[in-house]
Amino acid sequence: MKFILKFEKKIVVLKNSSAKCFFDKYPVSKGHMLVVPNKKVKSIYDLSKKDYQQIFDLVLQCRKYLKNKFKVNNFNVGINDGKLAGQTVNQAHIHIIPRYKGDVKDPAGGIRGVIPKKRKYK
Repeated sequence: MKFILKFEKKIVVLKNSSAKCFFDKYPVSKGHMLVVPNKKVKSIYDLSKKDYQQIFDLVLQCRKYLKNKFKVNNFNVGINDGKLAGQTVNQAHIHIIPRYKGDVKDPAGGIRGVIPKKRKYK
């Protein structure tokens, strides 16, 4: 694992042989990071098993980094896989979004909020 390197005008905070992690250009919360595979693929499911595993190893490392840097313990981790899932960048990536007390009125349902009417269990 290496820290703070320049990569395509982004500062790479963490990396391994399969991916890199940096802060999102348009964060939804303080510390929002992206894990992006080195291999150019549209979906993480197009990666080899080894690359897939190493990307999620990097997700764990990024979460630990954010916990230490921002003193946060709650996260949403998400992937927009395909146009109908909201993917707007044609490069696979994983969002690691720190969550803070009071950042939304009612966080219940979490990731289910991608379809607002389904957010609450009814």
